[in-house]
Amino acid sequence: MTVVYYLWLREVKRYLRSRPQIIGSIAQPLLYLLVLGFGLGPVFEQSGQGSYLQFIAPGVVGMAILFTSIFSGIGLLWDRQFGFLKETLVAPVPRLQIMLGRTLGGATIASIQGTLILIVCVIAGFRPYNVAMIPLAFAFMLLVGLVFAGLGTAIGSSLKDMQGFQLIMNFLVMPIFFLSGALFPLNNLPTALTVATRVDPLSYGIDGLRGALIGLTQFGVVMNFGVLLIFASGFLILGAWAFSRIQI
Repeated sequence: MTVVYYLWLREVKRYLRSRPQIIGSIAQPLLYLLVLGFGLGPVFEQSGQGSYLQFIAPGVVGMAILFTSIFSGIGLLWDRQFGFLKETLVAPVPRLQIMLGRTLGGATIASIQGTLILIVCVIAGFRPYNVAMIPLAFAFMLLVGLVFAGLGTAIGSSLKDMQGFQLIMNFLVMPIFFLSGALFPLNNLPTALTVATRVDPLSYGIDGLRGALIGLTQFGVVMNFGVLLIFASGFLILGAWAFSRIQI
């Protein structure tokens, strides 16, 4: 387990040293929060839904975790390009430990990123309904990070160059975000859209965050947690299998 801890620590330290990465990863969620949160706020209130800033803040937090965790997995491509991955894989340690260390590091970084966005949301006017539920929100952040760090590892292990990166962004990551209910309520949707949101793992993560932060949930906190655990287990297994097949 020393290897797992070393790689986890390496990922976290590399993130904390990269100030441009931290600032850049905050910019897009902040844009959604300010433009949509304040721009669509009056419309949302007139429809009798309450404050849109309160509604969208957990979605923006989930968005930050999604992108950060996915990109941490796809970072395997950079390590492969610069030779660090080869040096790691030839070490006399099980590949499973290497994969776990990287994935846990990616999930931790995503949780830190989500926490930073949550702080920005509070500064912008967001208020959790119950401070005692914030630890549950952190648990959901970490679980969402594990889900998509595992998926990112599976994707990064399968791609051989950066040419497929844009394809992944356009046809996987962005649909996952937009179908998660981060920007709109999940009730009273057309049948096809309802089915799509139900198979999106991020839907349960954002719904869990809303349940913990504003007391509003579509599926229930227990169901959200259970579904995310299933997705996390499945994607970690998939990521471990894909990582074990990387050719040096």
